[in-house]
Amino acid sequence: MIYNFLSTLVKFVLGAVFVGAVLNEFNISTEVVLADMGMTPAHIMLVLHEGVDWALPHFILGALVLIPIWLIIFLLKPPRLGK
Repeated sequence: MIYNFLSTLVKFVLGAVFVGAVLNEFNISTEVVLADMGMTPAHIMLVLHEGVDWALPHFILGALVLIPIWLIIFLLKPPRLGK
């Protein structure tokens, strides 16, 4: 499973670098594409920061509930025979 994920990740990175190099040959830059969409790199960083600020407390709260439940279920589960 991890092999499939890493393989896909490597293919994506190589594809993105190739497409970026081709677009660079046509003098198309990141700033031009973002400006056409009405965005700036600073705006993208702000949106990402706000997303992390929203998600992190929810993640921690959920983990505080789920980890003890998982631990109780794991401890009470009967052992597997033959493995």
